[in-house]
Amino acid sequence: MLHLLNLLAAIALLVWGTQTVRTGILSVFGESLRHILATSLGSKPRALLAGLGVTSLVQSATATCMIVASFLDRNLVTTSAALTVMLGADVGSSLMAVVFSLDLSWLSPLLIFVGVVLYVSRQKTTAGRLGRVAMGLGLITLALQLIIQNTRPMIEAPAIRGLLVALPNEVLFDIVVGSFLTVMAYSSLAIVLLTATLAVSGLVPETVALGLVVGANLGSGILAVLTTAKAPIEARRLPLGNLLFKIAGAIVAIPFLPHVHDLLLEWVGSIDQQVVLFHLCFNVGLAGLFVALTGPMGKAMDRWMVAPTNLANLRPQHLDLVALSTPSLAISCAEREALHQADVIETMLRGVLPVIRNNDLVLAEQLRQQDDTVDDLYTAIKLYLTQISRESLSESESRRWTDVMSFTINMEQVGDIIERILQDVEDKKIRKDRSFSEAGMAEIVHLHERLITNLRLGMSVFLSSNVREAKRLLEEKARFRELEHEYATSHLNRLQDNTAESIETSSLHIDLISDLKRINSHICSIAYPILESAGALSQTRIRASRFAPLEEEPARDKTRSSRG
Repeated sequence: MLHLLNLLAAIALLVWGTQTVRTGILSVFGESLRHILATSLGSKPRALLAGLGVTSLVQSATATCMIVASFLDRNLVTTSAALTVMLGADVGSSLMAVVFSLDLSWLSPLLIFVGVVLYVSRQKTTAGRLGRVAMGLGLITLALQLIIQNTRPMIEAPAIRGLLVALPNEVLFDIVVGSFLTVMAYSSLAIVLLTATLAVSGLVPETVALGLVVGANLGSGILAVLTTAKAPIEARRLPLGNLLFKIAGAIVAIPFLPHVHDLLLEWVGSIDQQVVLFHLCFNVGLAGLFVALTGPMGKAMDRWMVAPTNLANLRPQHLDLVALSTPSLAISCAEREALHQADVIETMLRGVLPVIRNNDLVLAEQLRQQDDTVDDLYTAIKLYLTQISRESLSESESRRWTDVMSFTINMEQVGDIIERILQDVEDKKIRKDRSFSEAGMAEIVHLHERLITNLRLGMSVFLSSNVREAKRLLEEKARFRELEHEYATSHLNRLQDNTAESIETSSLHIDLISDLKRINSHICSIAYPILESAGALSQTRIRASRFAPLEEEPARDKTRSSRG
């Protein structure tokens, strides 16, 4: 019983080690790896190499699948190119299995010692995160040694020997077991390494080990399908297509397993090396066999999995809970949902002018209800972001986390202002049957048009972090403020001229242009973190703002005393 408990602990340590390496690599190189994948999809050889290289680093073809699936969700790549990356990713995972099957017992204590020292002493730095990776690698090699030590006594048990006798001829059963273990462990690499270690200890016959390896490959495909089950349909095309390739490869491989076993016995002496080399050859063969078919498979996935056109467009669509284990990917999900929130804001803002012009109470009510949607999206994004481990974020990812949070706060406040505008228009204009003067209406239309343009520019700045566009957005803030003062003065002049419409709607007119300016200030606040990161903010304004009275600006501006 004690040996079984020690074996289970060693297996858990192996799984934990692979998870630690993946998390550490993604926290240090997450954005770089996504960039490598995004820029390597132009040709099949580069896509294969990109998938191989990235997966060799993150120790997980499933993690690579999720990153590439996010590109599909945004229509940045074709399904066929993404499938090519995944064929390379599976080869990369099998290469790492070969490396870890080598005798690295001398390396394990060194990696754990160096990793712990770096992680404890410099936890929040890049060196500390690399220390975490070193710890994970050391834990993997240590776990493999412990598995070997604890399986040897178990082989002598009569019950286990009797079970092993019944397994060799049940290839399909072996594949099912391998798939199940992979899904449960969340790592095909861990299961292949475990299988190799059990085989070398004699606990698992070699023929059974080969079936378990095929099952581990199928399990990784099933795992990717399960982890993207709630993702948009565009993102689900990749894991399903990759799983179909794996199923086809397994069907082709099963009749040849006895012959493969004989060849491995003849050419490879070590049992564990036979297992991991079979794993490598299986995935290399899979890539060679199906790389030419990624185009037809991609087109088939696009035809079979078409996004419905009548989906509700106001609920959270991109906050994938599974992506929380991959911080860079989770932040990307939050970015997309924040843009979805901004799209709802744009719909509300565009509807304000027809309400004012046409006295449309029905439209006003519909737009006010959309503010509840904006609030719900804000809450969902905020809760999602707080579930991302800040310790796993790199410096740039931490800044982006803050940017997304700030953006959603500003959008939520814009929604509240629009709702208040609509209520004021109802109470002070529509229900009292009043009208703006022709000149006053023209001023409101002009401010509204600039506001829509600035919102689109702000969304672009948020998405691209372009410094030049951020400066332009900040210039628009100053221009809008000048227009607000100019139009307020013009309104006062009309009051002096005793313009009837201006007198009736005076309070509403002044409040309206003031609220539009406040909305614009929230939108332009998007530029501040980009300019701050680039060192493009003027230090003189920080000192000046201590003495100059602050205008009515959004909460973000008030917390940053440097920007009035």
